[in-house]
Amino acid sequence: MAQTRQVRVPDPPHTPKKIVTDVVHDVKIEDPYRWLEDGQSPEAREWTQAQNQRTNAVMEQLPETKLMAQRMAELMSQDTIGPPVLRGGKLFFTRRVQGKNQPVLMAMNLEESPQPDDGDIGGQILVDPNEENKAGIVALDWWHPSSDGSMLAYGLSERGDEWSVLHILNVITGDVLPERIERARYSGVTWKKDNQGFYYGKYPKPGEVPPGEENYNRHIFYHKLGTDPDCDPKVFGEGRPKEQSYGTSLSDNGKHLLLTVSHGWNSTDLFFRDETVDQARFIPIVEGKDAIFHGRIIGETLYMITNYLASRYKVVAVDLKNPAMENWTTVIPESPDMTIDNVEFAKGHIIISGLKHAVSHLYIYSLDGRLVREIPLPTLGTLTGLTADSENSNFYFRFESFLIPPAIYRCSVEKHKEPKVLLESAKAVDHTLASIQQVFYTSKDGAKVPMFLIKRRGQEISKDKPNPTVLSGYGGFNISRTPNYSPAIVPWIESGGIYASANLRGGSEYGEDWHRAGMLQNKQNVFDDFIYAGKHLIENGYTDNEHLGIWGRSNGGLLVGAALTQRPDLFKAVACGVPLLDMVRYHKFLIAYLWCSEYGNPDDPEAFEWIYAYSPYHHVKENVSYPAVYTYTAESDTRVDPLHAKKMTALLQDVASRTPSKGPVLLVVESDAGHGVGKPLYKIVDEQANMWGFLAWQLGLKIESPNL
Repeated sequence: MAQTRQVRVPDPPHTPKKIVTDVVHDVKIEDPYRWLEDGQSPEAREWTQAQNQRTNAVMEQLPETKLMAQRMAELMSQDTIGPPVLRGGKLFFTRRVQGKNQPVLMAMNLEESPQPDDGDIGGQILVDPNEENKAGIVALDWWHPSSDGSMLAYGLSERGDEWSVLHILNVITGDVLPERIERARYSGVTWKKDNQGFYYGKYPKPGEVPPGEENYNRHIFYHKLGTDPDCDPKVFGEGRPKEQSYGTSLSDNGKHLLLTVSHGWNSTDLFFRDETVDQARFIPIVEGKDAIFHGRIIGETLYMITNYLASRYKVVAVDLKNPAMENWTTVIPESPDMTIDNVEFAKGHIIISGLKHAVSHLYIYSLDGRLVREIPLPTLGTLTGLTADSENSNFYFRFESFLIPPAIYRCSVEKHKEPKVLLESAKAVDHTLASIQQVFYTSKDGAKVPMFLIKRRGQEISKDKPNPTVLSGYGGFNISRTPNYSPAIVPWIESGGIYASANLRGGSEYGEDWHRAGMLQNKQNVFDDFIYAGKHLIENGYTDNEHLGIWGRSNGGLLVGAALTQRPDLFKAVACGVPLLDMVRYHKFLIAYLWCSEYGNPDDPEAFEWIYAYSPYHHVKENVSYPAVYTYTAESDTRVDPLHAKKMTALLQDVASRTPSKGPVLLVVESDAGHGVGKPLYKIVDEQANMWGFLAWQLGLKIESPNL
């Protein structure tokens, strides 16, 4: 049995039941906590404050949390490099600077770049959001330099709400232009070749559309420098479905504009137009296919990456003078063992990065599709930020692993040139601390699922001595879970805990088939994969039911919510971050209608049937002893409404008042934060230290840090 520390846990605040009864597709549903959906009501605010006070009273008694916070602050404050973007002989990248709460944006002139052993990060700071607010709650959401690197558009937002305000910087002079464009979330700026203007995405202001629809209807506009943004002409989106999203890119010679229309996370359309002709119309390249298409125009050729009839993606060449599908040419066919995730072009070559069993690989091909060579990567890890110039032989990428901080590498398409480190993050962790193993287990329906296991090197695995273990996962939205640098898990590993990360269906690890096997009517596969990952850990002696915890956030919060309601006996503790939990009503709040392509629309009777079958809020039962639960959310979250966390907490606390749970049901609602993007460092440290401290307390792990 896990030896949990004796802590005084105050009783939860009184939560009145005010039952609202709905009949949804002939199913009667009673909701006792609908009143918590109005987060601004005085009653809900008072309740939230009382929940926060109760949780703080518990966490302040845990030395595990304090030790976690000290170690995490030390690790997370170290200099860390973000993914690079190459434009006009300059390399743009973000950098977490020690002592600053928010990363800064930098640019390096590559002709003046340091040697790999310089030990210093050169370059010029372009945007420092830390100067905007002393509390660190202003964040750099996104940034897009012009093709020659002389101009920059970037977005800033406050309190993690991600409703960016677009700013414009002259990189050469350092001058910030007077224009400010609001509602520029996910703006996706595409600069014209003459740098006199750009295409960008913008949402309508409240009042311009019916209430609630200001979270949708993101259309493409064109802004000419020096003009009033309120007069910017709309380029695309008028009259189209509100949930569609659009992206643009320009051909290398500036002649063609490529437009991508996204229908959720599983299909896109492509259009292009001639930029040399006034009022030119958009010509469809592909439309109405249930597949993903995106690409890059070089000259008169579109090199397109698609999973159309190729689940793991292929590269296709399209002659823009004759773009009909029957004229497409396959340049690089689908691989039987690798999923393509990025494509770049450098001096007559195609550079491909992809995943084999959730681990990155890198290849160089000729433009006609002949494999030139594989580029060796440092170890099992993740490659991001692949960037190149079609006229230059050098290309750049960022590489990292669980305990290896990111570094930017320079490589060349020329033969026998191996990657060299250009810029490094601080080496705050001894990467030999842990062993990293990839295992494959069998899910409920026989599917083979990979999982990474991280434990202290030399640590004994024995059924006689179960280890405190945390299992995490995501499983959705075509997002892969690869070996990313994770300083937050270091204190856990240092103290003898085990961390497991499962590559569940719903992600992109094995292509679109893997994604679709975990979406819509197949969503239960994701939960089964996760539950069977837990069973594998127990059956193979890593841990037992009393020492196994689970953690997930956002769609991963839905995951752990479903796991705790479907198999409450399997886990001792649950950490649930910014979660979706009431799946019958999820689509009615904030931007969640966008996710109907992934989960289904509960207004549709068929989709409601499979959604209601797993919706965690509707499957909390009487007379069940549930795991200890720590749920965290934020008032400024503009993606997942905090109502999910509040209602689920109230319901679990109510059941626990009659059938004691395995531990307390705690809730934290952060006031000056959002879904997680843009959170200042000290808030990240607090959030992670509390979560991991809770898990250590419940799973019986004594936190030991060699540096404290």
